[in-house]
Amino acid sequence: MIIRKKFDDAAGKVCEIILPIKHEYYIGRGKELAICTLSSTDLLEQVSKSEIMDKVAIAGRLLSENRGIDAMIKFTLEHPALRRIIVCGQEVKGHKSSQALLSLYKNGINKSGRIIGAIGPYPILKSPMRDVEAFRRQITITDMTGTVEIKKIMSLVA
Repeated sequence: MIIRKKFDDAAGKVCEIILPIKHEYYIGRGKELAICTLSSTDLLEQVSKSEIMDKVAIAGRLLSENRGIDAMIKFTLEHPALRRIIVCGQEVKGHKSSQALLSLYKNGINKSGRIIGAIGPYPILKSPMRDVEAFRRQITITDMTGTVEIKKIMSLVA
């Protein structure tokens, strides 16, 4: 498992260099809502250029079932007014980040930091249990995984 993790980390670094993705997130003018577009970078760009940004605190992607979720937990706890996350866009093949996030929300983590019920290759968080539990209490997740139509997402934001 450790060798695979090191290989996956190295592969991720190579991908960042070879296939750079312009933005990971955009800060909006809202306070209570976040939008997670998973691997759909085109959808993230559309959201960032729409009036949705007046109502969301942040819009970003989530590519991993570990570091990305740790970052999401940290941001959420730093923004106590944030109450809702809409998860949309295409699931990340292999990592299953949407499935991991929804499992985290529903089940939490075990003593080793593993997301209970997550099926990705390395769904282990570094966030402490108290932060995970605070995150789970603070937010509600609306699952629209697979939805890439901005009009459908806008209807939930309104």
